[in-house]
Amino acid sequence: MVETREIDPVDDLISFTDPNTPLAWLRRGDGIVGLGHQVTGIEFGGAHPLPEADPFPSLAEMWRSLCETAEVDDEVGLPGTGLVAFGALAFDRRSAASSRLIVPQTVIGRGRGRSWVTRIRSSAYDGPDPAIATVPYGPYWSATLGPGTLDPEGYQAAVRQGIAAIESGEVQKVVLARDLVGTIPAGSDIRRLARALSTEYPDTWTFAVDGLVGASPETLVTVSHGTVTARVLAGTVPRGADSDGDATASFSLAHSAKDRDEHRFAVQSVLDALAPHVGAVTADAEPFTLELPNLWHLATDVEAELADHATSLDLVAALHPTAAVAGTPTDAAIEAIRRIEPFDRRRYAGPVGWVGADGDGEWAIALRCAQIGADPTRGYAEFSDTIPVVAHAGAGIMAESDPESELLETRVKFRPIVDALA
Repeated sequence: MVETREIDPVDDLISFTDPNTPLAWLRRGDGIVGLGHQVTGIEFGGAHPLPEADPFPSLAEMWRSLCETAEVDDEVGLPGTGLVAFGALAFDRRSAASSRLIVPQTVIGRGRGRSWVTRIRSSAYDGPDPAIATVPYGPYWSATLGPGTLDPEGYQAAVRQGIAAIESGEVQKVVLARDLVGTIPAGSDIRRLARALSTEYPDTWTFAVDGLVGASPETLVTVSHGTVTARVLAGTVPRGADSDGDATASFSLAHSAKDRDEHRFAVQSVLDALAPHVGAVTADAEPFTLELPNLWHLATDVEAELADHATSLDLVAALHPTAAVAGTPTDAAIEAIRRIEPFDRRRYAGPVGWVGADGDGEWAIALRCAQIGADPTRGYAEFSDTIPVVAHAGAGIMAESDPESELLETRVKFRPIVDALA
């Protein structure tokens, strides 16, 4: 039984969720958080790989089957009400990380000036409902971070391998990442990380799902009452040191042939993936420069109307991985990533978001994030008084890429999560 009721206005949604395992999806202070035990959910991959032909071949169908048995009483009827699952999916079907949809006992939400609570009950769990109350934040903490498998010199060597793959005709573009690894004190209030990201980057999607915490500027896909939207980002420069330098940086990005070509590949991959499921598509004729606190992105907004019965999970399966996080052509780029990157991306650059019983949902690409509790790539043992942390950042490699410039781009992209962990 699923029951959604309006409640008095709430603030600071993150403060309602569990300090050690927060479950949250927020933007500009609105969104949903989960608390209590997991009532039900779906998990696959990792130790049980999916067929090679399709990274998410039955996720949408599994979710439909789960929802068919649910009795939903929703008096609010807004996005994020009724039966919802929070999701974090692996980047690569060969990843050792699993992909999960999590349905918690209770969901608290806020949006369009209203607040609500959803209680989700199952015969498999008959324990008490969690209290709807804020939990005081624990003490401040900071992470210890250092280079992972790819240090700066190693990353530049990886970029050169990517350029060689392009010059040989294997790919036209490949996105290569590097890693940072470290630890945080055991018992740390992970909500502090999510709150710091939400405060500093309010226009991004702030998420905390199964230990994956971050603030992504890139919408993979949103589906709401038949309307499909996406925001494609590819092409990046750091913000300028002053207003004149900032204007120069934005102008140079908007007119960079390398960045515009990289962006074009990313947009086309989204349009091609959506085409079988939508009618006429509206997309910006030219990319615009998106301003974030630490950098500029080239961005294109896409909107379309569904032409079939596809859900947000169907479209996630069709879209992921986009050229913005893998490359072009997709299959060849994935093979190049597997060969060049000496680590498992796990859920970095994978889909993260939520889905409702009607199939509507909001999904971002897991960027500017860290996996809390993931096995470190190297150099840190898992002691009882620490928790491992792994973060990644990447850059799109083109034929004209400069290894040092791509390294500097990853440093800028690391800044949100590194600052929040400090």
